[in-house]
Amino acid sequence: MSSQLYSDLLAQSRALTEAEPDLIANLANISALLYEHIDDVNWLGFYLTRSDDELVLGPFQGRVACVRIPFGKGVCGVAAQSQECQRVEDVHQFAGHIACDSASNSEVVAPVVVNGKTVAVLDIDSPSIGRFSEEDEKGIKAIVEYCQSLDWSGLQR
Repeated sequence: MSSQLYSDLLAQSRALTEAEPDLIANLANISALLYEHIDDVNWLGFYLTRSDDELVLGPFQGRVACVRIPFGKGVCGVAAQSQECQRVEDVHQFAGHIACDSASNSEVVAPVVVNGKTVAVLDIDSPSIGRFSEEDEKGIKAIVEYCQSLDWSGLQR
């Protein structure tokens, strides 16, 4: 992936959401946009923090998915708890990986942190081992930084 692609996706994310206050609608459009334009992914979406220590499935693109993930469990839960992006070359080598789709072989998860709290994670899976590069991680983190500026006040817990 090129940095230009991620720059374009960030600009398109802003354009799609700037006039819309509804968080779920915005996350749905962002997930659809990214899924459509990032190559070689089989699942892409958001998990939302619905209690102090649990993520719940939010807007996504792809096959049916795990609904609840505790903080600290799997790649998503580790990203949520640590508040650090997780880029995993081979999910089968990740201790405690939660296999929602057996076709997934690599994953990148970026936490969405607002006022010091993880409010969501953006999870992207690929069927290819080693799919995500440092450049992908940087571009995804930039989009997540933008997502942090959305209105999260309406998210019910």
